[in-house]
Amino acid sequence: MNLFLKWRWELISPIAGVLLTLAFAPFNYSYLAIGSLVVVFLSWLNCSAARAALRAYLYGLGLFGSGVSWVYISIHDYGGAPVFGAILLTLLVVFFWSLFPALTAYLTVKLAANKDKNRVLWLAPFVWILVEYYRGYWFLNGFPWLQIAYSQLETPLQGYVPIVGVYGTGLLLALTASVIAAGLMKTIKYTQVVMIVLLLWGAGGYLSTVKWTQSIGKPIQVALIQGNVAQDQKWLPENRIKTLLSYQQLTEQNWSADLIIWPETAIPAYMSQVQEFYLNPLSAKAKAHNTSLIVSLPAKGKAKEYFNTVLTLGENEGRYDKNHLLPFGEYLPLQPLSGFILDSLNIHLGSFTSGGDEQALLKAAGYSFATSICYEDAFAVEAIRAMPEAAFLVNVTNDAWFGDSIEPHQHMQIAQMRALETGRYLLRVTNTGMTGIVAPDGLIVEKAQLFQKAVLKGSIFPMGGMTPYARVGDDIIVLCLFFCLVVLLAFLANRVAYEK
Repeated sequence: MNLFLKWRWELISPIAGVLLTLAFAPFNYSYLAIGSLVVVFLSWLNCSAARAALRAYLYGLGLFGSGVSWVYISIHDYGGAPVFGAILLTLLVVFFWSLFPALTAYLTVKLAANKDKNRVLWLAPFVWILVEYYRGYWFLNGFPWLQIAYSQLETPLQGYVPIVGVYGTGLLLALTASVIAAGLMKTIKYTQVVMIVLLLWGAGGYLSTVKWTQSIGKPIQVALIQGNVAQDQKWLPENRIKTLLSYQQLTEQNWSADLIIWPETAIPAYMSQVQEFYLNPLSAKAKAHNTSLIVSLPAKGKAKEYFNTVLTLGENEGRYDKNHLLPFGEYLPLQPLSGFILDSLNIHLGSFTSGGDEQALLKAAGYSFATSICYEDAFAVEAIRAMPEAAFLVNVTNDAWFGDSIEPHQHMQIAQMRALETGRYLLRVTNTGMTGIVAPDGLIVEKAQLFQKAVLKGSIFPMGGMTPYARVGDDIIVLCLFFCLVVLLAFLANRVAYEK
């Protein structure tokens, strides 16, 4: 019993991490995020910074071990890696990203130099979000998966998203957990806990009713084509013509739509290979039917450059090359070490070039729109950079790499946040799912079934105006949070000095 009591937080922490995974899609037990954070914050009390970091690392193992286990599927099932190599790399991914909760705990306890319970609990939310920002935006080009705010799309806290974005909303969620933890530790009264939580969440519920943007035109009829081409069949040369004909036929059945969209790299060939006999005739037909067609395919550039590309065909022809590339998927950071490791495991990944962030907006159905390709929808800056000119958002994705796992559901949840942040409709088109139409409130209006060939039809409104968040962006919000942390540290330091 004494041994259990001594190590109880180390035993509980991984379980709490798994509970946080359950707060995200497809499980959507959103309020488990609060309980999970309460546990991890309490585990940092009355211990050294190193012990707190250990507990948070175990928490991270539970979180990332359950939340990104789909990495194995992409590496082994579709990447062709041997079982041992895939398991090893998946474990490395989990072990590595678990360092960030550990860093959060270490910094929090270090900053709370006298280990006072109040200091730890009040500092924890700010440090948590600042580390999330570093992990999600800066480190290795960013890995924003399992950031806590994404679990709150269907709770009252979603009302804050158009104002303070993912990081501001995440702070309010973490602050809720800290307040409850403080109540459990009896450092504040239960009545105070209730009042603070009701105020935070009640205000969020009210803000959810506010409309920050407005329609600026007639409805746009859309047709989103989910080709459902298996990833292990997609690039086989003998399947190319079959795939091209399938998309062409589905498109020709829907020329009545104002806008037709294909998923990421729906065309399994380089642009130069299909320009004359396939793309040009499609563009001519789209123009004749007064329809805008958006397609996606890889393209070759100069000096062995390769781009992940979206084209608009019809009246307004244009091109967008993916800007925010996926590390270890579309390019290899930490060279030459990463290349050596992957070559040793017989794993070969693509090498793409960024199109840059100064590309002109594409135009379809008479309006400019914000384009994102796959992983780019995880970064708010890629969407708000296009505001207020963009009337809607388009994301093309291929989540077939992850099979029938939780990843497509998590990815859709992340994409939904972009609609809510900008107050725009999002048209998200995927190869095997989840294809859907997302309203400006971040909720899915229509969606296609996973792993089925489908044409999802619906209508959207072009939107104008700007949310407060779209005006300022993450950098300003995070800078304000950092300033609040500095002020809080100064206040707590003065309080300790006064008490002495």
